[in-house]
Amino acid sequence: MPVFFRAGCNSGGCHGAAIGKDGFHLSLFGYDPAGDYYRLTQQIPGRRLDLVVPEQSLLLLKAIGAVPHSGGRRFKPDTEYYNTLLQWIRAGAPDDSANVPQITGLSLVPDKFVFTGKQKQKPLEVVAKYSDGSARTVNNLALYLTNNKNTADIDDKGVVTPGKRGDTFVFARFAKFAVGAEVTVLPPGKFKWPKIADYNYIDALIDDKLKNLRIIPSAVAGDEVFLRRAFFDLIGAPPRPEEYYSFLKDKSRTKRAALVDELLNRPEFADLWAAKWAETLKVRSDNNSAFGADRKAAYEYYEWIHDQMKRDVPLDQFVRAQVDGTGSNLTNPAVNLYTMLPQGQYDPKAVAQDVAQVFTGMRVQCAQCHNHPFDRWTQDDYYGFVSLFTGVKRKVASEAREFYIYDDPNAAPAKHLLDGRPVPAKFLGGDAPDVKGKDPRAALADWLTSKDNSWFRENLANRIWAQFFGRGIVDPLDDVRISNPPSNRELLQALGRKLAEYNFDARKLIRDICNSRTYQLSEVPNETNRDDADQFSRAHLRRLRADVLLDAIAAVTDTPTAFGQMPGGLRAVQLDEGNRISNNYFLKTFGLCSRESVSASETRLEPTLAQALHLVNGDTVESKINRSTVVSTLLAAKKPAAEILDESFIRTLSRKPSEAEKKKLMPLLASNDRKAYDDVFWALLNSTEFEFNH
Repeated sequence: MPVFFRAGCNSGGCHGAAIGKDGFHLSLFGYDPAGDYYRLTQQIPGRRLDLVVPEQSLLLLKAIGAVPHSGGRRFKPDTEYYNTLLQWIRAGAPDDSANVPQITGLSLVPDKFVFTGKQKQKPLEVVAKYSDGSARTVNNLALYLTNNKNTADIDDKGVVTPGKRGDTFVFARFAKFAVGAEVTVLPPGKFKWPKIADYNYIDALIDDKLKNLRIIPSAVAGDEVFLRRAFFDLIGAPPRPEEYYSFLKDKSRTKRAALVDELLNRPEFADLWAAKWAETLKVRSDNNSAFGADRKAAYEYYEWIHDQMKRDVPLDQFVRAQVDGTGSNLTNPAVNLYTMLPQGQYDPKAVAQDVAQVFTGMRVQCAQCHNHPFDRWTQDDYYGFVSLFTGVKRKVASEAREFYIYDDPNAAPAKHLLDGRPVPAKFLGGDAPDVKGKDPRAALADWLTSKDNSWFRENLANRIWAQFFGRGIVDPLDDVRISNPPSNRELLQALGRKLAEYNFDARKLIRDICNSRTYQLSEVPNETNRDDADQFSRAHLRRLRADVLLDAIAAVTDTPTAFGQMPGGLRAVQLDEGNRISNNYFLKTFGLCSRESVSASETRLEPTLAQALHLVNGDTVESKINRSTVVSTLLAAKKPAAEILDESFIRTLSRKPSEAEKKKLMPLLASNDRKAYDDVFWALLNSTEFEFNH
């Protein structure tokens, strides 16, 4: 099996494909040894193995290229791979005995590499540990890959070769285990770290990494930039002109911290996070299914989420209430975690996958059909986790749109896909709890929300971090796996520990983040950090999410958006469920999550041509400017053109126009005609600076 693995025979592009290749099927990366043994020795007796003349076995002849083979030659006759298979066939192609030691873990030595300008290569040692307590080096049997060949490459012997300056990971996989080693490549020449003050522990951990990479962070952004950034990140709205002037006039050294505290206590903060959690938890009605989430149920679920955010309920309690919730979907809305499913049909596998992805950041879907090719999860892990949810039942109440969630303690566990055996309930990567006669979800909630569960606390911390930097420390933020490691492991661990120390009070962690120097850095790069994409040495442009952008256009023009039959004055970020979003052209075009999946990628922030055309030619910007009273009010007050221009810039960009901009625009306003002011307003609303946070 290790030979097939190393030679690529059981990879997804060869015989490990779902239907095999050229009539021969192996399990992907060897997750089904018993099935592979059958297919090799008994499926077509005498064809693949020749026990009389082992050297003439088709398995060997194809592998060395002696006969046509669509996979080409996999190894030569004088290699250990050939000899291993040959000796096995000569011995009669025996199956493993019951007491063969099983691999229990894999490690890399060293697990960190630092290359300076003079070093060319470094070897990696891959050590496998077995159930009998033994260990062996398996460099010649492992598979290797790198996250970034430009920074560091690795050959089939485990030798690492440095490339351009940067930080990346190389990986080794053997059997069902994969492990990674961090590689740092330093540029040649001398480096001097400047004197920079750390605002808190976040800066210290960021700076430690930047020093190792010889990257100098950008300067701290000015007050205007910080003001706009904090408003959009914390409450999803631009500052009003009076808030702009108040902040800039304040000479206090603690005014930024004071602003953060003020925004954290604004009702709009709860609106924004309720919207984000409603996306993640798929709050959406499905009235086409007998068991679909009714619009009232979706509304009650959203209102419950909003109330949790408004009251600053600790995130562990927020999660626990949903995971082990029982009762009516209308009177105990937290149980709607078990109703927001495709077509409303309850599927324990779908629930298990969503719970793992939302609350631990891990995608375990691959392990449903085979062991995960790039992570630790096996089919046993998958079906053990599914068994925690097989007892969940739904009973229709007297009213068709209401039903009750409860657990049947006598429900059978999930059956393994390969052999149909029942798999006892088990936590991911953890123990099998005693759930006999009990609701296993209570034990799951205890394990999941424990302060000691690093997966839970770090996943939540990573989701919070991503809101303020446009990317997670693990990114995508809901794709946590060995082959997608955090860009700064120490920082992620510290944030997770802090969140647990704060008893999962999200506001406290957000306060730490916003008060850090790292969050307040300018987007202007220097020579050392121009190419930095994931070490947070400077701010990066982030397109405003669709609902926030629409609300911003409405706010700066003082023209609320109408959403069908919803109450007037409602902001887009306050929409309760996905169907209302799907019915709005602007929100769909600008990529707001439709809430059909828990995946973070459902919210799309990349600019498109359709978006640009809609802003320029569509009815959103044009109609709001036409209905706006901002300019007409200023004109009626006999405000001079320069003041009206300042007001337009402050409303849209949270800054006054530069001298160069004034020089270009003031001649256009000489007529003091409203149309000219509206044209300036239109241009500002269509500018990249308005549509992006920075």
